[in-house]
Amino acid sequence: MAPKRPKGAGAFPKAVESPAPKAPDPDALYAALDLGTNSCRMLIAQPKGSGFHVVDSFSKSVQLGSGLERTGRLSRSSMARTIQALRICQQKLKRNKVRNMRLVATEACRRAKNAREFIAQIKRDTGLVLEIIQPEEEARLAVISCAPLVSTKTEQLLVVDIGGGSTELVWIDISSVPRRDRPAAIMRLHAGFHPPESPFPAAKVVDWISVPLGVATLRDQFNDVEDDSARFALMSWFFEENLAEFTPYHGEQARERFQIVGTSGTVTTVAASHLGLKRYDRTKVDGLRMTSDQIDKVIRTYLDLGPAGRRSDPRIGEDRQALIMSGSAILQALLRCWPTDRLSVADRGLREGLLYAQMSADGVLEDGPF
Repeated sequence: MAPKRPKGAGAFPKAVESPAPKAPDPDALYAALDLGTNSCRMLIAQPKGSGFHVVDSFSKSVQLGSGLERTGRLSRSSMARTIQALRICQQKLKRNKVRNMRLVATEACRRAKNAREFIAQIKRDTGLVLEIIQPEEEARLAVISCAPLVSTKTEQLLVVDIGGGSTELVWIDISSVPRRDRPAAIMRLHAGFHPPESPFPAAKVVDWISVPLGVATLRDQFNDVEDDSARFALMSWFFEENLAEFTPYHGEQARERFQIVGTSGTVTTVAASHLGLKRYDRTKVDGLRMTSDQIDKVIRTYLDLGPAGRRSDPRIGEDRQALIMSGSAILQALLRCWPTDRLSVADRGLREGLLYAQMSADGVLEDGPF
């Protein structure tokens, strides 16, 4: 006897609709744009716990400071490249309906004679309103972006932000702050390096400096030196000379309680080279701790490769081969000044600091306003 056909057999299965991902509430979105000497970068994010979730991002090498060292002005071609990149940023902000934002420009616009006219042109052409921030605020924002990477064992902290046109160094004493509160104490520096009295344990900024030498400006200083190794050595010693006014310069630190956090494309590129990554992976780089020997080994490899070899290296590439050597020269100078066993790599910086500062001020992070 043939089996009975089940009821409903042969009917089309009922479609199960998966809900489309819900668009974030525009009021919950924050944007941060950093227009530097070499790059234009933007993040759009929403608060998540004590941090944030990135919704959209943009990064483009615009070489805004190209020729600035020689003329003191932003060139027409560099301004045109930058405005083209900013139009893309404006489209992303409009598409995501972002209302909370902070858009800043740094060293190239601080130094250029025609920077004010350029900021006005940006507003006319894109509708974006950029503000030129001072070195102290740039340094402060870099510091708070790195707070999550600070070890609870650290008592003396040096945060180094190697930019395109300048390098910021901030020395912080957190020895009097209870261990578990140290990252939060650093985050509270968004209110200023010398904030008003607070019931919370405070991180003390011992000293800070903004050196008007970054990967682009330092490279331009020694463009006329043909020998690759000689140029590298000159750049490194020249940068060290410019640190003479930094007061903790000659102090000796206990290595086990001293931490250097480096944030920049240079530091992350060196880390990617050390790891042998064929494709950049932020999750493997951000927070990585490298020994000074490991960093020296990578830099020696860069020198052995020479300009042609660095151009063909997928972790460096055509655009960055010269910049990675000026950045490495800065990095080597820092490790020479403050001998330390390890450097913490931060794939974060001004944009993240801008986001943390906005969200913290609005009290939308899990820990409330720092």
